[in-house]
Amino acid sequence: MMDENTVYAILSAVSEIPQGKVATYGQIARLIGRDNNSRLVGKVLSMSDYYGKYPCHRVVNCQGRICPHWNEQAELLKSEGVVMKDKTHVDLKNFLWEG
Repeated sequence: MMDENTVYAILSAVSEIPQGKVATYGQIARLIGRDNNSRLVGKVLSMSDYYGKYPCHRVVNCQGRICPHWNEQAELLKSEGVVMKDKTHVDLKNFLWEG
């Protein structure tokens, strides 16, 4: 269930991801106590513009894959020093946030 408290919990967790690091959808879900709700995290992030400015570009899937239809995401991550393994995957081994 998505209510305002859940939305702000997710966005608050995302705002903690430091520049130059990434987190996974599942990691954010676990941080807010919703272990099995990584898709909910993705849904909230897709609507984050309605709530303010958050570093949603720092969230990737569990394999490090960036969003397929968000061309700017890779450039934003690269501008923060995050290295890509290939065109669509972040180097999680070296850039995963341990938050």
